[in-house]
Amino acid sequence: MTVYLEEEGGQMLPLDTWGLAEAAAEAALDELGCPYEAEVNLLLTMDEQIREMNREFRGIDRPTDVLSFPMIEYQKPGVFDFLEERPDCFDPESGRLMLGDIVISKEKVLSQAEEYGHGVKREYAFLVVHSILHLSGYDHMEDGERRVMEELQEKILQKLKILR
Repeated sequence: MTVYLEEEGGQMLPLDTWGLAEAAAEAALDELGCPYEAEVNLLLTMDEQIREMNREFRGIDRPTDVLSFPMIEYQKPGVFDFLEERPDCFDPESGRLMLGDIVISKEKVLSQAEEYGHGVKREYAFLVVHSILHLSGYDHMEDGERRVMEELQEKILQKLKILR
């Protein structure tokens, strides 16, 4: 798993953002049984910038914790076998599967960790895993989808030994 990390804004998170993002993303893809080496772009930003993106792309004028921009439209969540016929989904230089882009608000990571009563490490890892699931075709708009996604998130975080 390769994470291309870009960071903007003065706020810093008190952890190895790149290393934890790679570990969390790798664990998520392993749990899903993704047979490919993959890559993702990750932008860590501030509330104001993510608010602008949220307004532009979703029509919601407020900051959010994470935005996911998938490169692939899946037939079924977490099923990667159709990609064998889709060379456009792979980086021509590296050969890695291009999952998409993740944007995380550093301010939300800190405030939600406090709000939910767990550490910054858990909140950050949760948001990365959550977004990787979105980039793999999962959603949580309906109750059944939400339950599946929540169970996967918890299972992946437990494998990483990142508990509440």
